[in-house]
Amino acid sequence: WRVLMDISQTDGAYARSLLENALEAAMEEGLIQDAVIAESETQAKAFWHIRETIPLSKRAYGAALNQDISVPVSRIPAFIEACNAAVRGVLPTADFVIFGHVGDGNLHYSVVEAAGADAPLLKAKEAAITRVIFDTVMAYGGSISAEHGVGRLKRDELARLRPPAATDTMRAIKRALDPQGIMNPGRVVTV
Repeated sequence: WRVLMDISQTDGAYARSLLENALEAAMEEGLIQDAVIAESETQAKAFWHIRETIPLSKRAYGAALNQDISVPVSRIPAFIEACNAAVRGVLPTADFVIFGHVGDGNLHYSVVEAAGADAPLLKAKEAAITRVIFDTVMAYGGSISAEHGVGRLKRDELARLRPPAATDTMRAIKRALDPQGIMNPGRVVTV
């Protein structure tokens, strides 16, 4: 794991002291192995650049199956272990690029083909992989839709994973608020 933290405090020296003490305690407890603190605004921007270019790094793999999901923060490590194993049950050559907003449980979970693997196989197994990802998300108390919404792509999966009464309620709300069906037709629920 790599964690990028951005802290702010009106007294920069105090903030740094707090951070150094927290990192030292975490190292002594064996919770972390290494830490780097930006020494300048330029270094801080360089760290953020690394985070912001993670999506571009997936291009090195070629094909990717991207999911925007969330799970409770306390369950992220167990979820990743279980989900990766479930995906490899469908596609043994799968590799993963996972990053996100650990503070709120939002994850960008991408399945990619391992270097040198047969890329068309990922596309051929996309539906089965998506199903095991979403089933694992639900088993861990998460949501198949984090920051990017349901839309058309996840609409049918949402209906499969939610109790019929929940989908019926969503339809009733949609009909009440949009009786003409002109607001985002066909997204989230069909009416």
